[in-house]
Amino acid sequence: MRLPGFLLRPWRIIATPARTLSLGFLTLGGFAAGVFFWGGFNTALEATNREAFCISCHEMNDNVYQELKQTIHFTNRSGVRATCPDCHVPHAWTDKIARKMQASKEVWGHLFGTIDTPDKFAAMRRELAEHEWARLKANNSLECRNCHSAESMDITRQGARAADIHQRFLFTGERTCIDCHKGIAHRLPDMQGVPPGWTVSEQK
Repeated sequence: MRLPGFLLRPWRIIATPARTLSLGFLTLGGFAAGVFFWGGFNTALEATNREAFCISCHEMNDNVYQELKQTIHFTNRSGVRATCPDCHVPHAWTDKIARKMQASKEVWGHLFGTIDTPDKFAAMRRELAEHEWARLKANNSLECRNCHSAESMDITRQGARAADIHQRFLFTGERTCIDCHKGIAHRLPDMQGVPPGWTVSEQK
């Protein structure tokens, strides 16, 4: 297939080997361009990985962020606070990139007003929550474990019910954090039809 005329000349310029530039110059130039590109890419990546960016759209700021502010993950006696990326973005670089690619659909939803009103958000809450629960289930609650370690958990300081459940399910690997702690940071959607025996944490 032949390129159109207006594209043919620029393509020839790009495809034609350089006649006056040395190999060293081209190598160093390519290296510098790579460093520049990588620095810009990483800067942009980190800029989108801040809570300020997450709540810059009203869908997040007016709904789930307001709910988070009422929980122990936002205000507690230790002063350690979980931000949006702490729970919704993996820390490992490769996992983070995959999550950012997945999140591009959320930007699409913002641009086209998928959940831009309280009623629309409420209608999609269950679906949105189930996507996150499935993601955390699949990675063994990785984001939870970045802060909470089962190995250092002192069950003697827990209530009898919590200690029993952790011993029977968490320590054995039968369940992971998100199986029981779905309501820990945001209001639960309508859970009608949830199988018997399914448990959630109480809102705090």
